[in-house]
This record gives sequence, C-alpha cells and structure tokens, in this order.
Amino acid sequence: MAKNHTRYIFSMGELKRKDNSIAFSNEKGHFYIPVEDTRELYCLNEVSFNTKFLDFISRARITMHLFNYHGNYSGTFYPKDSYISGDLSIKQSFAFMENRLIVAKSIVLAISQNIHEVLYHYYRHDKKELKSTLDWLKNEVPKFLSKELSIKQIMFVEGQIWMRFYESFKHFLPENFVMNKRVKRPPDNPINALVSFGNTLLYTKTISAIYHTHLNQSISFLHSPREGRFSLSLDLSEAFKPIIVFKTIFDLVGRKQLQVTKHFDKNLNYALLNEEGKKIFINAFEERINETFLHPKLKRKVTYKQCLKLDGYKLIKFIVEGREFTPFLLKEKM
Repeated sequence: MAKNHTRYIFSMGELKRKDNSIAFSNEKGHFYIPVEDTRELYCLNEVSFNTKFLDFISRARITMHLFNYHGNYSGTFYPKDSYISGDLSIKQSFAFMENRLIVAKSIVLAISQNIHEVLYHYYRHDKKELKSTLDWLKNEVPKFLSKELSIKQIMFVEGQIWMRFYESFKHFLPENFVMNKRVKRPPDNPINALVSFGNTLLYTKTISAIYHTHLNQSISFLHSPREGRFSLSLDLSEAFKPIIVFKTIFDLVGRKQLQVTKHFDKNLNYALLNEEGKKIFINAFEERINETFLHPKLKRKVTYKQCLKLDGYKLIKFIVEGREFTPFLLKEKM
C-alpha cells in the first residue's frame, strides 16, 4: 500500500503552529503532526485555529477539510491556487458549452460499468438473484446512452442505475444494512449514514486531486455548475464511488467489522457513526484508496487516489486535444 499522507482529527481542540509542526491541543494534552509528511488534514469535530495557522499550512501546501460536530462537511481550505490557468478555464467553459453531453454520458457509463464489476463479484459467489440487474447494466444502459439525450435524461439514467444498485443490497447485505431508499440530508439509517460519510470523504479526496491539476473546480459536465460547491469534484468522483466507497462498506459490513448497535449513535436512531465507527471506516477507506496496482496503460504501480488525478488529466486532454474521455474502469485493472 502507498504511504498515507492524510491526518485525521476526531476530537474538539485547537490547532496551532509549533516550530515546523502542527500542534493539536485538547483536554488530553498536546499532539504533534509533522508537516513534511502531511498533505491533507481532516478535522472531524469542532476545531479552532487562527490565520497564522492557515498561513503556515498554506506554505506547506496542506489541504484542510472541515466537518462540524455532527459529521457534516463544512468546507475545504486549500493553499493559494498556483495551478490556476485562465487559458484552460476558457477552454473548459467552451467544452461545457459544446461537448457537455459527451462527458456526461462517459461518466454515467463508467458508473454503470464499475457497479457491474462490483456486483459481479457477488454473482460469482452464488448470488444469482443479481443476474437481471447485471444484464440491465451491461446491455440496456449502453443502449440508453447511445441515443440523443438531454442532460436531464442522462441524469435520469444515472438515477435509475443507482436505484437498481441500492435495491440489490438486499441480496448480499444483512437486513439491518439494507437500503429502502437513499436519504442524504440527514441520513435516516445506518446504510445511508455510511454512504453519506463515504461519499463525502471521496468528494474531498477528489477536491484535493483536482487542486493539483489546472482544471477549474466549478465548471462541471454531468452535475450543473452551481455556486457554493466544487461541482467538477462531484463529476469525477462518481465513477469511483462503487470501487472505493461501496466496496469499503460491503467489506466492513460483510466481515461484521461495523455493527449497528456498537458503531452508530443510538441517540440519533443509529443514523450517524460514532467515533469508533468513524475510525474503523476511515482506516478501511484509506487502505482502499491507497491500494496499489499495476496500471494497464502506464505500466507502473498507481493507487486509486492517483487515478482520481489521472482522470483529471484525461479530462484536460479531452478539453485541449479532443482525445476521448473515459473515466477509470475497474475492469481495466483486472
């Protein structure tokens, strides 16, 4: 597994600069995080800091993701954008106007194909009830997407893909982790809590990945560009959700490493991971996203995390050179 440069803070406290280290202080004492070994900092509770600290981590090129007490994503601080490119932003805007549907279809097709690969694992292990869903993903979705469609129709196809995926959970997950329907804000049961938390972690990882390219975070293709969100990160994270978020969930639940009564907050109807549950999930998530494998085209070892950035570069080549844009596909790794 690749070296992990991400640090997580679970408790309330204060962040300060101490010489060339990040100092975190709370009622339990002082803890130090070396700057040279850190690229991302996750604050999963209420944490205070000042502008001097922000200047320090900005100079160290550290991205910081902030969450509130209830685990909801608040925002991201990242260093002065040295990668910004006005020329590429203009070309990205032009690509949105002229070729939005092409990119949107590619993303939705990749979602479908990656879900197919994840579900096929269970089909091979005797979950034959998945056959109709697998056939639909393999045969019908490409047919739908080959037609002339509006962005609204493409989004509808995407919604159908996720809905059928969620409905398949009953064939291989325990009853208390089956999803009746997807509820996001706030989650209303354990499985929705896991999906929301996992998707948010992946979204922030994608923000960090895109930051290291010249792409404009606010100009997206599948999701409509809107104020107040990095919509391109929503786009590029989609194809990785089945591979990273859901594979992590299925493994943890299947191995009973996460249990409803033990790792979820009883006072919130088990719809929020407690601190122990978050630590278990994050450890598994980080292992998954930093897993190394031989890239079939680059002929070198990469991680899923690096593939997020590589998808950004592929999008740049589509925008600038007109090359075909195909998001990461799990079947190509096999």
